[in-house]
Amino acid sequence: MNKEDILGFVVTGLSAVECADEVIGLVSAGRRDCHWVACLNPHSYAVSMTDENFSRALQGANWLIPDGVGIVLASRAFRGKIRRRVAGWDVFEAVMARLDAIGGRVMFLGSTDETLGLIREKVASDYPNVLVVGTFSPPFRPSFGEDDNKAMISAVNKANADVLWVGMTAPKQEKWIFHNRDQLDVAVAGAIGAVFDFYAGRVKRSSPVFQSIGMEWLPRLVREPRRLWRRNFISAPVFLFHVLRRLLRFTAPKF
Repeated sequence: MNKEDILGFVVTGLSAVECADEVIGLVSAGRRDCHWVACLNPHSYAVSMTDENFSRALQGANWLIPDGVGIVLASRAFRGKIRRRVAGWDVFEAVMARLDAIGGRVMFLGSTDETLGLIREKVASDYPNVLVVGTFSPPFRPSFGEDDNKAMISAVNKANADVLWVGMTAPKQEKWIFHNRDQLDVAVAGAIGAVFDFYAGRVKRSSPVFQSIGMEWLPRLVREPRRLWRRNFISAPVFLFHVLRRLLRFTAPKF
């Protein structure tokens, strides 16, 4: 098994292409039991420390990908084998390319109707053999009520998609998939958050140079300091401290 423990979370060591191969294997086999993809990075790790439901959701993902250079560095520190960051964007691109090759069906759940419209147009251009069989923009509220959930689940199952992409930001999207996965009639679901805005062109990704050196976060922090300062100046140090604590094998107060 190409997985390893990073501070209590089982992270896959697969590349984006290898993840996509496994996803397409489930699609081709006609599976409809909602295996799903989630991302682990220092910020999601720190949030999980104070959100038990989020922690359980991350631990329940079939593929927990190392979406952050901090996870890669932690693997190296623990003498693991993860050597490359795999972002939600990477898995999205790899899966969509595979679906385009075989003729697949996808649905997008999250964001605004305007963004979803842009995504639908772009998929038709980039992946002509992938059919967008549904989009759904859920209400913008901290949590969903029973009626909201019923409407979302109904929309997903009516679409009859092979792959469901969910972009409602963390930790909402991961908890929603985890708690509703048994009712979702799809082969695979992916919690990919900001990929919706990136793909639609609403938010610009950092240049490949910053991506390659593990500092994709820096240009984004400069552009959106009020939204992203916490994950870089609080979450990252918390994660680093826990890595060092594990390495030094001493007991310290939890954050």
